[in-house]
Amino acid sequence: MLKANYYQYILNFKRPSGTSRGILKTKETWFLILEENGKKGVGECGILRILSIDDTPQYEEKLKWVCENIHLGLENLLLQLIEYPSIQFGLEQAFLSLKSKSMFDLFPSEFVDGKQNIPINGLIWMGEKNFMKAQIKEKIAAGFSCIKMKIGAIDFATELELLQSIRKEFSASEIELRVDANGAFSPSNALEKLQRLSELDLHSIEQPIKQDQWQEMASLCEKTPLPIALDEELIGVFSYKEKQKCIQTINPQYIILKPSLIGGFKGSTDWVEIVNNQSIGWWITSALESNVGLNAISQFTYTLQNSMPQGLGTGGLFTNNFDSPLTVQEGALFYDIQKKWNFTI
Repeated sequence: MLKANYYQYILNFKRPSGTSRGILKTKETWFLILEENGKKGVGECGILRILSIDDTPQYEEKLKWVCENIHLGLENLLLQLIEYPSIQFGLEQAFLSLKSKSMFDLFPSEFVDGKQNIPINGLIWMGEKNFMKAQIKEKIAAGFSCIKMKIGAIDFATELELLQSIRKEFSASEIELRVDANGAFSPSNALEKLQRLSELDLHSIEQPIKQDQWQEMASLCEKTPLPIALDEELIGVFSYKEKQKCIQTINPQYIILKPSLIGGFKGSTDWVEIVNNQSIGWWITSALESNVGLNAISQFTYTLQNSMPQGLGTGGLFTNNFDSPLTVQEGALFYDIQKKWNFTI
């Protein structure tokens, strides 16, 4: 008989991390545990308070309902959890985990066998100028050839200065630079800022203006001198038809997929299918999950065979993450088969 339960886990940041929504010191996550015939499976429901569409007072109540109705099966549960994408993702993982030979080998591949890696970007967190500069030097020294810098928290002139300092030392062919505005610009000044950023040979900018302004974003994507990637824009767009409408209306240069925020593997696959039909680029990013969720996202990402650097390097941010085979070396994510998991249920 299939049984399910859940529990909360609080991840502690090694140092407070700055975002456009404030300083993060802890990150709440939830684990779904399935058990059948003595075998167990685990999935992480990686909710991001304020950002996740399923950040509701009923969240734990919904997890309890899932556990009480686990007999309905994965497909039926996913249909009834359309407005809870992080729980959908946790369920997908848990059912795959339950059926796999090893609890954490969800998608057998050369990546899981330790034979192939996934190129990733190095993430620069917001903060004082010197702190951000130190992070940039650290990432370059660690062998990253793609760096993503969050902007919008300090003044724009200082951010431009930081980006210029990288470009003085490294050309676009040596270091790929991506920036993430997290919706910090206004529709009235965004184009001017994009023009100034484009002079620095950047790869792209994520979400220059806040989401749910489709016409304004469409206009920006049409006129921009710098490729635009939709990120938060994808959150809360549930049906396949609405996803198509979003992409056809805005016509961005790229989209960014965060499985915890957009309905897991199924939600991500829908978006990929839609943008591939319009020759729009994409990459996948984790969203501050523990190594359990990061492992699931990484294995799924490898199966899609996208050669662009992905956003999968957050496992080392926390003091109380779970030891895992995931290892970052020379700007790429590896699965070190010599390393063991320390996750216990």
